[in-house]
Amino acid sequence: MSTTPSNKRAARVTTTRLAEMKAAGERIVMVTAYDAPGARAADAAGVDAILVGDSLGMTVLGYDSTLPVTMSDMVRATAAVSRGASRALVVADLPFLSYQVSIDEAVRNAGRLLVEGSAQAVKLEGGVEVADLVNVLVDTGIPVMGHVGLTPQSVNVFGGYKTQGKDTESAVDLVEDCLTLEAAGAFAVVLELVPVELARLISEELTIPTIGIGAGAACDGQVQVFHDLLGIGDFTPRHARRYAEIGEAITAALAEYSSDVRSGAFPAEEQSTHLDAEVAAELDRMVPFTGEGE
Repeated sequence: MSTTPSNKRAARVTTTRLAEMKAAGERIVMVTAYDAPGARAADAAGVDAILVGDSLGMTVLGYDSTLPVTMSDMVRATAAVSRGASRALVVADLPFLSYQVSIDEAVRNAGRLLVEGSAQAVKLEGGVEVADLVNVLVDTGIPVMGHVGLTPQSVNVFGGYKTQGKDTESAVDLVEDCLTLEAAGAFAVVLELVPVELARLISEELTIPTIGIGAGAACDGQVQVFHDLLGIGDFTPRHARRYAEIGEAITAALAEYSSDVRSGAFPAEEQSTHLDAEVAAELDRMVPFTGEGE
């Protein structure tokens, strides 16, 4: 007789599962994470996919953009997230200049995120201009999520973090970008800071899922930054909603800890251990100069 363990691990969400969700009209939930505790929390909450975003440069490393993030940063963070997530699909960002110099270098770097980071897929920014690379990566066995609209690695080209596709010409270009990425083999496309009407049109035209961030509710799924959702940090972008004020809770807890240390209230008896009375007495005899008055 066979039995089914009550604590059987849930099956990993796959890229094909995301396609099934789009076909069934099920919304896809994605959130960023940058370490094992964050990944465990996302996994426990039942999110479908975790993005190890190069946004870690701004949320964790203190940079003012994603541009300084390196492959070493991404491999280390991806490996940590992969150790924390057992169900959610783990997608890792290829950072700036890790895939633009040559296709060979891009394949090598994308492979590192799967081999060393244990991700199941990579994400890269760009449309028509990266289609050949997407095709090569997919043929190599590396699933690719595209990313169009506001692509943060090109912030200096855009002149800031601005909504994209607001006029007819640029909107048509974005549709072409998405269709080309789909034809190249991408399994999904992130639409960032794109008008709602355009995001709806793209989502209807594509057979692969669209994942929106600042692109309205018509996308097949949504991705948001971990720190923005949880209220960690001072800035909340317009497209995000805070579901907690963890930053304030952390500051309050650390202030209480500081007060307790300074007043002598911490550590208390329950945080302390003691020697056996016999050992303590022997220690007093062996080290008399540590006693009172010595």
